[in-house]
Amino acid sequence: MRNLIISAALVVASVFGVAVQANAEESKAPYVELANPVPVAVPGKIEVVELFWYGCPHCYAFEPVINPWVEKLPKDVNFVRIPAMFGGPWDAHGQMFLTLEAMGVEHKVHAAVFNAIQKEGKKLVKKEDMADFLATQGVDKDKFLATFDSFAIQGKIKQARELAKKYEITGVPTMIVNGKYRFDIGSAGGAEQALQLADQLIAKERAAPKAAAN
Repeated sequence: MRNLIISAALVVASVFGVAVQANAEESKAPYVELANPVPVAVPGKIEVVELFWYGCPHCYAFEPVINPWVEKLPKDVNFVRIPAMFGGPWDAHGQMFLTLEAMGVEHKVHAAVFNAIQKEGKKLVKKEDMADFLATQGVDKDKFLATFDSFAIQGKIKQARELAKKYEITGVPTMIVNGKYRFDIGSAGGAEQALQLADQLIAKERAAPKAAAN
């Protein structure tokens, strides 16, 4: 009889343990709330940041999903792309992106650069190779090279690295909502789910001032 009671107790404890574990997994948020929120680029707007790398196939696959979403964002949301720079080709591609952005042509050639690296096998890690390719896309070669090595771009590189450090990112693509919430496609459960999560967090941030005022 004593053995039956002990066995029954172990079964109950086991079931209870499984239930606790399941509840813990269910309660785990698909995002990380940063301990130290990062100031947004445009005060008064809800910021959504995507950290990416041109050499990342996951970032490339995310493009046809995130781009239509970005185009439909409301006026109170500011979308920002930041290149992750972890050394080597990451740094080269990041500097290229920041150069094109500073020249005001990034939006015109962003897809072409991604295709060149991901589909055509171009490395584009040397500035001369970048300039030659971008010239085929209508970008002024001499202006690109001059901007690429400018003091202003060095400042943007430093800023991008500092932001990635503050966001505490370890991979790409990673999204940050309003300098507070960090998540990626994996933690969100997929590309579409990541954007749904972003929408939820945008709504949460939009409601926050109203809730604080009440």
